[in-house]
Amino acid sequence: MLDIAEELHRWVGQGRDFAVATVVAVGGSAPRQPGAALAVDSEGTAIGSVSGGCVEGAVYDLCRQALEDGETVLERFGYSDEDAFAVGLTCGGVIDILVTPVRGGVFPAALGAAAAGEAAALARITDGPADLMGRALLVRPDGSYEGGLGGHPELDRTAAAEARAMLDAGRTGTVTIGEDGSRCGQPLTLLVESSVPAPRMIVFGAIDFAAALVRVGKFLGYHVTVCDARPVFATPARFPDADEVVVQWPHEYLARTEVDGRTVLCVLTHDAKFDVPLLELALKLPVAYIGAMGSRRTHEDRNRRLREAGVTELELARLRSPIGLDLGARTPEETALSIGAEIVAGRRGGSGVSLTGAHTPIHHDGPDAAPAGRIGSVA
Repeated sequence: MLDIAEELHRWVGQGRDFAVATVVAVGGSAPRQPGAALAVDSEGTAIGSVSGGCVEGAVYDLCRQALEDGETVLERFGYSDEDAFAVGLTCGGVIDILVTPVRGGVFPAALGAAAAGEAAALARITDGPADLMGRALLVRPDGSYEGGLGGHPELDRTAAAEARAMLDAGRTGTVTIGEDGSRCGQPLTLLVESSVPAPRMIVFGAIDFAAALVRVGKFLGYHVTVCDARPVFATPARFPDADEVVVQWPHEYLARTEVDGRTVLCVLTHDAKFDVPLLELALKLPVAYIGAMGSRRTHEDRNRRLREAGVTELELARLRSPIGLDLGARTPEETALSIGAEIVAGRRGGSGVSLTGAHTPIHHDGPDAAPAGRIGSVA
């Protein structure tokens, strides 16, 4: 639900009644991951998607019905092949959809937090006793929470602890606990949706390739920073799509700025006086991706300089250089696409090979299997 939080937050402010259908479990080649949502208001306006089109009509009707009767329902949609008019997923997957009328509770606060880009997790019961279905808890990064799941008093505390752990990791997914808050007893399944600030992409080198990469990074949901030591090149006018443009020596900026396990670093300067001190630091940081532009000769020379600076072979193995996938790219835009594709492949666990004729899965459960933007990855 938090993937459409901004619009739903506006609906709340306008006093609209609405119901939200959320993907809570998937199997096989399902088109959307847990947390994807479709919302319908009392006037019949719809936003979002749960299946990319396969079952949207049926889910829309479920939302309208939930608005009328005020009941939370769980519906499963599977593969439909022989009957062309049957409701089902042509991709062969299975999705479980939780449909909830939103009328108060912690939902407005969760939507407000997500719309403001604040870190918060929404935990909802998606499988368990009928009287507890859909009950929700909003959990903050400090472990405080509001709302309630009902049942045993320990349930809220246990659910909040599980949700906080997923929030810390920026993950969206399901977790199973006992109805009494323990790992024993009748199990409850919680869908935990983590709303976290956008991950960072830091592009070092204010060149024309960087301008194209900024646009790709924004398209992929990153908060993009361009950094270069040369003030004549590092200007907002040259990079209007960047969230920020920093004039500073790259390694000095990297030493003082905040990065995390979702951050991607793209080094496009291919100049040893910038690259070596920058990569010497970058390769020691727990970031998701480090790529450096340059020819194979530049790469070998850079590696030699890094080894002389004390960088280990294990650290060098983290460096993606020459940067990007082999697309035969020539233009800045094509090169930016190849870099973005390599970042996505690493995040999703993809091989980077053509799907035509391959026997690899179309959808991967990689280390970060969800959009890079506000909603975290699927556990």
